[in-house]
Amino acid sequence: MSRIYINGISSISSQSENIFKGEEPQVYNENILPALDQDYKSVIKPMMLRRMSKAVKMGLFCSKKVLQEAGIEMPDVILVGTGQGCMQDTEKFMTSMLDSEEGLLSPTSFIQSTHNTVGGQIALDLNCKGHNMTFTQNSVSFESALIDALLQVKEEDVQNILVGGVDETSPEFTGFQKLDGQIKSEDIRNTDLFKSESLGTIISETAAFFSLGTERSSAPYAELKDVEIINSMEVSEMEAYVTKFLQKNDLSVSEIDVIMLGKNGDIRFDNYYEELQKGIFSGKLQVGFKHLVGENNAVSSYAFWLASKILKEKNIPEIFKLNTLNCDNPRNILIYNQYLGKNHGLILLQSL
Repeated sequence: MSRIYINGISSISSQSENIFKGEEPQVYNENILPALDQDYKSVIKPMMLRRMSKAVKMGLFCSKKVLQEAGIEMPDVILVGTGQGCMQDTEKFMTSMLDSEEGLLSPTSFIQSTHNTVGGQIALDLNCKGHNMTFTQNSVSFESALIDALLQVKEEDVQNILVGGVDETSPEFTGFQKLDGQIKSEDIRNTDLFKSESLGTIISETAAFFSLGTERSSAPYAELKDVEIINSMEVSEMEAYVTKFLQKNDLSVSEIDVIMLGKNGDIRFDNYYEELQKGIFSGKLQVGFKHLVGENNAVSSYAFWLASKILKEKNIPEIFKLNTLNCDNPRNILIYNQYLGKNHGLILLQSL
C-alpha cells in the first residue's frame, strides 16, 4: 500500500492558528463558540461570499490555502466529513417556510442546506471532476473521510487527495442540543472546561482541511498511518481495542509518544478518556484541545491539524497539555475521540 503524506494543512476554529506559536488563547464565557472571522475575500470572490453559509466559506477558504501550500492545482479526489452540514441554510429555509405559512418559497436555501454543499462548492470552484464524497457519520464523519482516502490511494490514478472536516452552528438548531444535555446548562469559561463536573459540553464550529499525497512535498508534515472506527464499546474494553489497533500497525503502547484525547468536560462520558489517562497511557504526554475549540461532529479534524503541527515542528504548547510530562521528539501520535459514548475514532500519525 502507498504511503500517505500530509503535505498541506489549514484550520479555522474559535482559536487563531497562531496559538501554536504562543499566541494567547481566546477566552469565552459562553457555551456556543463561534469560529473566528477570516480574510475570506483574499481567496473567494465577494459576490460568491454573499451567498455562502459559514460552513461553505470555512471549507472553501481552508481548501484553497491547503492546495496552495502543497503546490497542488487540482486534487484527484475531494472528501469532506460533516456531522450536521449547512445548518444555517437549513434554518433559513425552515424559517421562511414558517413565515410564508408553507407557501411558495425560493429553493436556494434548501439547495444550499444539503450536507454535500461544501464538497460541491469546492469542486465547482476548482472545476474538479474527480471522485467527490461527503461523509455524515456523526462524530466520526472526518474519520470516515480518512478511511475513504486510505482506499482511494490504492487506485493507480489517485495521487493527491483533498480531505477535511467542517461543522457550523446555528442559533436555533444548535440551541436544541441543550434539551438533552449536550450543551452545559450553565455558562462556563472555556479554559475551565476540564474542571467542570456537570452534564454536557461547549459546542463550536470548526473547519480543517488537508492535502494528502502519495508523494512527499518539499516540506511535509507527517504520515497518516491508519484510521479505525468503533461504533460502540464499554469503557472496560478501551485498552484492548487500542492495543489491537496499535498491534495491527506493528506498534506497541510504549512506542506512542503523545496521546491526543477528545475530552470535553461531560462527566457522563469523559471516563472513556480517563481509562486511558490512568491506564496504559499514564506515563505518556497527554494532549487535549476541546477546552480551546469546543465540541462538534467534525472537531477530530482539528486534532488532526494539531497533531500534524506537533510532528513537524517538534513543539507542544503548554496550553494543550493535560499532564506535566514532556516529549522533546514526538514520533507517533494517537488521536482518540468519541461523542456521547458512541462512534469512537482512532487516528495514527507518524513523523517523517
